Amino acid sequence: MPPDYNDILAASERLSGHAVATPVLESPDLNDLIGGRLLVKAEMLQLTGSFKFRGAFNKLSQLTEKERKSGVVAYSSGNHAQGVAAAAKMLGIPAVIVMPADAPAMKIANTRAYGAKVVLYDRWTESREAIGGRIAEERGSVLVKPFDDPDIIAGQGTSGLELARQAKALGAGLDAVLVPVSGGGLVAGVALAVKAEFPKAEIYGVEPEGFDDLRRSLEAGQRVANDGQSRSFCDALMAPMPGEITFPIHQRFLSGGLAVSDAEVSQAMKLAFERLKLVVEPGGAVALAAVLNGRIDCRGRTIAVICSGGNVDSATFARAIAG
Repeated sequence: MPPDYNDILAASERLSGHAVATPVLESPDLNDLIGGRLLVKAEMLQLTGSFKFRGAFNKLSQLTEKERKSGVVAYSSGNHAQGVAAAAKMLGIPAVIVMPADAPAMKIANTRAYGAKVVLYDRWTESREAIGGRIAEERGSVLVKPFDDPDIIAGQGTSGLELARQAKALGAGLDAVLVPVSGGGLVAGVALAVKAEFPKAEIYGVEPEGFDDLRRSLEAGQRVANDGQSRSFCDALMAPMPGEITFPIHQRFLSGGLAVSDAEVSQAMKLAFERLKLVVEPGGAVALAAVLNGRIDCRGRTIAVICSGGNVDSATFARAIAG
């Protein structure tokens, strides 16, 4: 069963006292630049440096005692890995995480630092799903999928619930909300939450060029995959296609999908650093990049973007903001 708004409310209760209520930030300079009001939800300030902790804790906190003893297995390019590892550590659950060997070294190191066992694989020649499934079966562990799970989606949706409540506290409506997309768990959860609070708000998923499977799936009316040949420095947003559970939610609630280039993402990272003093990883900056580069009309409107993470190594960040 897909999650609903009540599941997000329940997830919010479970996360209370464990997750950070991340701030919404605003810059007069960025408002002038887009000709409207821009609200930035700073999810890089969440535990583990991304929104992924929300879904991971919501999922793991509901496991039975027997399931906790058997441990969990997850596969991830880095942010879900860290979220699961951190939640598992907090709850005393053994964790094994399957990660691509070319994931940012910081993400791999952080995952290990939370106490998880890391198994590396080649993302271009091996299947993380197959590897994770095999390990989970061998160990009798619970497989914690990165996006295609109702509890994960509901947990990620708490960021949208917070955003909606914070916007109301600022006296602002939400005309549109833009959300980074990989498999689509975050944008599905955010859409469920925001639409309950602001029914007329437009919700857009944003992806890197070449990995815009959600945009193309929405246009086709069915899930379609990326070609597997594209490359992007947005390492967190390289899922092959939308999830089976997430996509029907996208079809129901999203106004569309958008795509941005790596150059536009770098520009957004630079402006977030200069104007908001935020360190945003490439995948976390795509929604901001879409707004700053005119992918939707922002004039006279209140637009919110979720900057979904800040787990970027110093060399990549330096290159991005040098331009």
